[in-house]
Amino acid sequence: MVKRLGLFWALLLITLPSWARAPDASVLMQESGATLTVSAALQPIVVQPSRLLPYQKAFRSEDQQLELRVALRPLQRLTIEYQDPHSSAPEPNHIFPLVFDSLVGQLAVAGRMPTREFSTQQARELFNADWAAAAVFDIEPEFSSDYRQALLLALHSNNRADAYLIFLFDDYEPVKTRLRGNLAALRFDDGA
Repeated sequence: MVKRLGLFWALLLITLPSWARAPDASVLMQESGATLTVSAALQPIVVQPSRLLPYQKAFRSEDQQLELRVALRPLQRLTIEYQDPHSSAPEPNHIFPLVFDSLVGQLAVAGRMPTREFSTQQARELFNADWAAAAVFDIEPEFSSDYRQALLLALHSNNRADAYLIFLFDDYEPVKTRLRGNLAALRFDDGA
């Protein structure tokens, strides 16, 4: 786990300056080859800076019980600087599970953190992705002081992008229908 967190921090520190000055979300969406379709139950809100996971889009329900944050990482913008005497730097299409695990570790407070990988068929059908995974946990207050829990949905499309949807809420029951209705809000387009 320590090795995974080290790799995550190396990637984050290397890419953070470029993400801080990244183009707006529409450019990143185009570079990611993805489409975002959020239900009318969620309205756009202002994106707040985040050290733990910079994100490009945010939406909230009118009753403020559910918030969605979207982070896009086109692989063409990813720089991997990896010191290894055997020159076996990780390839961008192979690091997404490590980054997912590291993000869960960064965003979650200690405790139960159930995770689940989708089958290849489910990832393709739901998100047109090559890989997808989800985790549910109590959220680190630094990432959100307004909500206690989160569902992190991580998506990967080979040679294109990684995308993260973070659903924030206090209680699952009142928001489960809206959450499920927006679970497949981001979908990778056909073609590369």
